[in-house]
Amino acid sequence: MSGQYSCEFCSNYVYDEDYEEYTCVVNMDEDDLARLYQSKHSSCPYFSYGDEYKLAKKQ
Repeated sequence: MSGQYSCEFCSNYVYDEDYEEYTCVVNMDEDDLARLYQSKHSSCPYFSYGDEYKLAKKQ
């Protein structure tokens, strides 16, 4: 797979019951976040293609 991926398919994108919304659970500091926003590449370097069976095990 190449190009930009949708957050919906990322294994780091999980439902947060407290906030009642999906969030990215990658632990980034301010420098990492700044690099991500300033990057010329549109795809997330932390994207991990989600496997439905692995995701089900987290729940």
